[in-house]
Amino acid sequence: MRLALAVLVALTTQAAAARPRWQELPLPPAMPSADDHGSVDVNGAQIYYARYGKGDPVILLHGGLGNSDHWANQVPVLSPKFQVIAIDSRGQGRSTRTKSKVTYETMADDVVAVMDKLAIPRASIVGWSDGGEIALKLAIKHPDRVAKLFVFGANYNSDGSKPRSGRPADTFIAYAAKCRADYTKLSKTPKEWDALVDWLLPVWRTPMGFTKDQLRSITAPTLVADGDHDEVIVLDQIQEMAKLIPNAQLAIFKDASHFALWQSPDDFNQTLLAFLEG
Repeated sequence: MRLALAVLVALTTQAAAARPRWQELPLPPAMPSADDHGSVDVNGAQIYYARYGKGDPVILLHGGLGNSDHWANQVPVLSPKFQVIAIDSRGQGRSTRTKSKVTYETMADDVVAVMDKLAIPRASIVGWSDGGEIALKLAIKHPDRVAKLFVFGANYNSDGSKPRSGRPADTFIAYAAKCRADYTKLSKTPKEWDALVDWLLPVWRTPMGFTKDQLRSITAPTLVADGDHDEVIVLDQIQEMAKLIPNAQLAIFKDASHFALWQSPDDFNQTLLAFLEG
């Protein structure tokens, strides 16, 4: 019996070791303590922000349903060189929502409101997934406010989304569970998770999209990035975006997915830091 158990444990360990990195979801550590934090009232919604470090401002925008603590792998690397502002998007994390319809444009305006509150005329914008859509909107609608643009895991129209039918990838199931647990802990309305999902569904089902001419109009130095095994984004469109945005750089993280900033934080941080400092 002991021998059989030992063999089973060994086989399970081998199977886990053989599992590709892009199929795993190592969760981020605890966020370091902020130098200061607060919220800004934007048309009835309270938009939360936290600041870390000093220097040129860098704003971090998280993925859908998430919160700013999801940048915990990146803040300790960035904050010794930059003033990092991590924002909870409208309705998510510690930020509140209203009954009004929400769009990526609304959330982009929230970012501008935070910048105005903190007297930040221009900042580098780092966006992941939904945060990447918000970042693109900022670069197109408010070009004078964007110093640099780093977009990870975001497409520019529906052609860049893979078909989503059947059971989601294990990574997305684990991500959703993480987001729900965080929401219960951080939100002022911890029992309204289902209502939040329903509120955001129209944004995902009918995203505003960007035209090729809008992408060509972006003036900020830009880096477009993704993992080579992104579960929901078509890699060809990421590469196309890097060609459409003038002088944009392209970074594809090997053996990583939509969650490369958690799966491969060293590579992600090295690329991000080199771009921001370059």
